[in-house]
Amino acid sequence: GDKAFAQFLTDEIKEERKIQKHKSLPKVSGGWELEVHGTEARLVRKVAGEKVTVTFNINNSIPPSADEETQEEQKPDEQEPDLTSTPNFVVEVIKDDTKQTLVLDCHYPEDEVGHEGEEESDIFTIREVSFQPTGDSDWKDTNYTLNTDSLDWALYDHLMDFLADRGVDNTFADELIELSTALEHQEYIKFLEDLKSFVKCQ
Repeated sequence: GDKAFAQFLTDEIKEERKIQKHKSLPKVSGGWELEVHGTEARLVRKVAGEKVTVTFNINNSIPPSADEETQEEQKPDEQEPDLTSTPNFVVEVIKDDTKQTLVLDCHYPEDEVGHEGEEESDIFTIREVSFQPTGDSDWKDTNYTLNTDSLDWALYDHLMDFLADRGVDNTFADELIELSTALEHQEYIKFLEDLKSFVKCQ
């Protein structure tokens, strides 16, 4: 069984390599620096007197496919639909002269992805906003967290503008999807390779 498994993985890796769009990770425009630690990626950008950090994790970032029926109609040699990774991402804005960090928890609404041409709608939403002490790795649950569900629209729009002024806008969100998808695919291929060595190991 293991031999067949290893052979299957070898073929699978070949296939995945063939459809891999990016041999190296795509860049995000606007002077963001990328750091990757396993499945977690961080984009950092310094703007006058501020440091903006966007963090996301590719784990569980591919939405479950709702179109199960199409799976069965597919002929075996047809290409599978492109998987897209739309991770939640956290934006931290640190002002040099304060001890606080403004943290905005953003996500891609499931129904919004793929509506091209709607100029008005943002492709991501802010879900939560809070202040956290700068430099604390552990965020405190005791800090007030604003949930945007019940938020005044004017305030919400200002928050979105605040992000856009710092380079976090629809263009950025699109590029983040592209980066995340490439990273996810790269990690998936690496996982298949590790699995293959593991299965072959006697």
